[in-house]
Amino acid sequence: MSSKKKTPAASRSAKKPDDARLSRGRTRPEAIFPVAPSAASLPASYAATLQEIKSHLRSARVRAILAANPIVIEAYWHTGKIILARQQEAAWGAKVIDRLAADLQAEFPDMSGLTRRNLFSMRAFAEAFPTGPIVKQPVSQLPWGQIIRLMQMVKAPAARDFYIRETLAQGWSRSTLETQIQNQLHLRAGKAQNNFALTMPPADSDLAAQLFKDPYLFDFLGTADPRHESELEQALVDHIQKFLLELGTGFAFVGRQIPLEVGGEDYPLDLLFYHLKLRRYVVIELKARAFTPGDVGQLNLYLSAVDDLLRHPDDQPTIGLLLCRHKNKLVAEYALRGLDQSIAVAEWQTQLTASLPKELRGILPTIAEIEAELADDPAPVPKKQG
Repeated sequence: MSSKKKTPAASRSAKKPDDARLSRGRTRPEAIFPVAPSAASLPASYAATLQEIKSHLRSARVRAILAANPIVIEAYWHTGKIILARQQEAAWGAKVIDRLAADLQAEFPDMSGLTRRNLFSMRAFAEAFPTGPIVKQPVSQLPWGQIIRLMQMVKAPAARDFYIRETLAQGWSRSTLETQIQNQLHLRAGKAQNNFALTMPPADSDLAAQLFKDPYLFDFLGTADPRHESELEQALVDHIQKFLLELGTGFAFVGRQIPLEVGGEDYPLDLLFYHLKLRRYVVIELKARAFTPGDVGQLNLYLSAVDDLLRHPDDQPTIGLLLCRHKNKLVAEYALRGLDQSIAVAEWQTQLTASLPKELRGILPTIAEIEAELADDPAPVPKKQG
């Protein structure tokens, strides 16, 4: 009689997970252009699990911003309270505030919210809300930009409190708040039937998005607003993609934010095209900031990876275009000198410099064409208030 135990039918029929990853091209032990599998090949529970995770992440993002915002508002209120007291006690004038703004900006160069204008807004804030602690008051939940507009447009404390309550309850964005103030909602509220509950966004939508976009919050944390930079790069990606495809000279769109993994690190490619006439890939990388020599090394990594993993033996070497907010011509020249790869470095707002091979001219868009296309600043940098 056999001593082997019988395996339950359910266990015998269960499939082992397939850990083999899909790739856009060839793979190496530490390099791959991964591709997500089709939805049809995933477990039946995947869709529900995805929604659960997305919902949790959205909620966590909102909670993080809502927790950080009152800290910023309290700091601004406390600063304004100090300025207000000194003006009352020592007759501080505009010259002193100018000096204070300069000294604070020198100490905190990554906080653009410390301008003279914004310091006066902090003073007005402390004067409008004299009783502390401010973090226990509803106004501390609003973005700083909305607080400024509220103080500018509404002078009566009772009316101001009304708009603070409604903004938090309805999740109004700044533009919606301004519209309601202009329409004097506080004088009409409760006097007629309305459909606010059906037409206004929930509290975690527009207001949360406004908090994410508030530059003062990110200034206070000592970092640039990542949403502004990502929006700028996204607008530029959209513009360049449309421009190249509209040329009709053989550009075939492969993808955007193409995932690349090398040595355990992620390096997404902004835009990847294939040129049918040139028989070669074209990588385009975009930076919403000034050019740095390291950008060339990053683009060179992308070109090498595409040549190694995606390029067909009959294809020509991959070429790259690097678009930056600004560049120093001499720095770009030194960074490109001696490179075997074909890379063009463009300053997408004004002038352009390139090092494309002669045989590519007449097929790819010329430097003048790209310069003219981007001279209108298709993706302007969002201006910070204050």
